[in-house]
Amino acid sequence: MAKFDRFQEIFLWEKQPALAEPADAQLNEHFLPGDDGIDRLTDVNRPSITYFPVSGKGPHPAVLVAPGGGYSFLAWNHEGCDIASFFNAMGFTAFLLKYRVPDCRKKAHADAVRALKMIRYCAQDFNVDPVRIGMLGFSAGAHLTATATASAEPCPYALEDGIDQENGKPDFSALIYPAYLVEKNLTLKDEFKIGEKTPPCFLLQAENDPIQVENALAWFYAMKKADRPAELHCYATGGHGYGLLRTGDPVAEWGTLAARWFREMALLQ
Repeated sequence: MAKFDRFQEIFLWEKQPALAEPADAQLNEHFLPGDDGIDRLTDVNRPSITYFPVSGKGPHPAVLVAPGGGYSFLAWNHEGCDIASFFNAMGFTAFLLKYRVPDCRKKAHADAVRALKMIRYCAQDFNVDPVRIGMLGFSAGAHLTATATASAEPCPYALEDGIDQENGKPDFSALIYPAYLVEKNLTLKDEFKIGEKTPPCFLLQAENDPIQVENALAWFYAMKKADRPAELHCYATGGHGYGLLRTGDPVAEWGTLAARWFREMALLQ
């Protein structure tokens, strides 16, 4: 493997992505129009990671960032590029995951697993430590992070090459205002299997989140029952979809809490 350039986009498969369908070729990746300052990327048919290396001597801990967007689009700037830069400032190399949208959760799962495997496979070239690789996601991206962390399904696609021999789970994960984790009765969905090997998790959500704070609560309770490390932060207000935006709500300071936790997980304290 060759060395990679800063901010280089690296495609997860050289040719056809796993689980690709003929209709995927008709998608034309683009940003949706909007005037709220949020970049929404959709019609992604060629998944990738964008490399945000941290300065200094390595190997460094790393984090894979999964933006939200309801599996319809990717909130590319405030839950993506901004977060990658935030982790660089913490001493982490970051990788921004461009997973397939819209409406293809199984393909997105394949993309997340493949991305984690690729980071480990190319760890030396990325100058990262293959046993200190975390993942963080927002909303639907948090669901994707949960899926990569504790899916009841081992791997969503057929193994293809040397990259696929690597571990496809994060060493620690963070679910920020997660969505789609619970059933209508607010219990954790059967698609997840939390057990003695589930990696440590950081959870954050506001009580007035329209997606329902029970998503974070159910995951935390499942971790507690499995005797696995988890840190939960719940706020009375804050809503949903704020990323690192300065909203004026106390929950907007979550980055300070997450930074401390991630540095603890990566032994950077």
